[in-house]
Amino acid sequence: MPVAEPSPSKHVVVATHGHCFDGAASAALFTRLMSHIDGKNLTFSYRGCGYSPTSGPLGADVLCGDVNAVLDYRYTTHPNLHWYFDHHATAFADDEQREHYAQNRDGRRFHDPSYGCCAGLIVDVANQKFGLRVPELDPLVRWAHTIDTASFDSAEEAIERRHPVLRLMTVLEHQGNASTLARLVPRLATQHVEEVASDAFVRRAWKRLAGHHRAFVKRVRDRSRPMGNVVLVDLSDEIREVVGKFVTYALFPQSSYSVVLSRGRSKLKLSIGFNPWSTLPRFHDISEICARHGGGGHAVVGAVALPVTELERARQTALDIAEELDSCPTEPQPSR
Repeated sequence: MPVAEPSPSKHVVVATHGHCFDGAASAALFTRLMSHIDGKNLTFSYRGCGYSPTSGPLGADVLCGDVNAVLDYRYTTHPNLHWYFDHHATAFADDEQREHYAQNRDGRRFHDPSYGCCAGLIVDVANQKFGLRVPELDPLVRWAHTIDTASFDSAEEAIERRHPVLRLMTVLEHQGNASTLARLVPRLATQHVEEVASDAFVRRAWKRLAGHHRAFVKRVRDRSRPMGNVVLVDLSDEIREVVGKFVTYALFPQSSYSVVLSRGRSKLKLSIGFNPWSTLPRFHDISEICARHGGGGHAVVGAVALPVTELERARQTALDIAEELDSCPTEPQPSR
């Protein structure tokens, strides 16, 4: 009796927000979902996607698998897209993309900006639509929500990085490329997040980064300019690929917003956020402000990328946004 040939494996490409804890957590949840739906005969590769002035919608160079997913990142109308999950208010570049999404959902494309993290959206869809429950990954989703919404007890907790998961967050922010995602995402998909965070690889990487993090906190203090309810920070005089969150709120607890200008090798970046520990209401939708300048994000946090050659424009844009945030429209925005 002839032996049946094994069915060929499917290659799944997971393109997720790179250098981002929620991006890695989303990739882990999606890995479990695909394994639940299509069985075990799958191979996965992970791509970390970043925002830059030249990064358009993802195309065939990235979406080259038998199954392709885009997570926690901007939408693409490319025909190779099979799965989509995102929670950014600015996921769609224009009305044409919104219409394409609406017409091509087929039960595999999900966008909901009411979620604080993309991992939370994926785990709910997996449960409600595909019958997958992964309670062992609940801590991973809780951490993704805490980090993406800055729901820490204090700004000091966020910047001191004493908890192993916050050290894992730092490692992913600095080294969240394809090779690191390939190493950590399969473990995050099956193990407790604190177990992964305590791994020797993460501990070694954190040890290398800890000094850089302390130096960054001091540098923010030295380069900050309070402007009413806003702290404007210009870090553009040196190359820095990763800008840690929450530092201004610990150093300037009375501030409501921060605008941080940084310079990488290939882009200038404006990072804008609302202080989640502020005692004052939020009067501005940061995603809308960023979208006007070619960026995007959420109501409480967002970013704008500009060409590295346009430093003066970036400085003026940072100042303009800071001045706008220091103004007070008549009605406060919802808390989240």
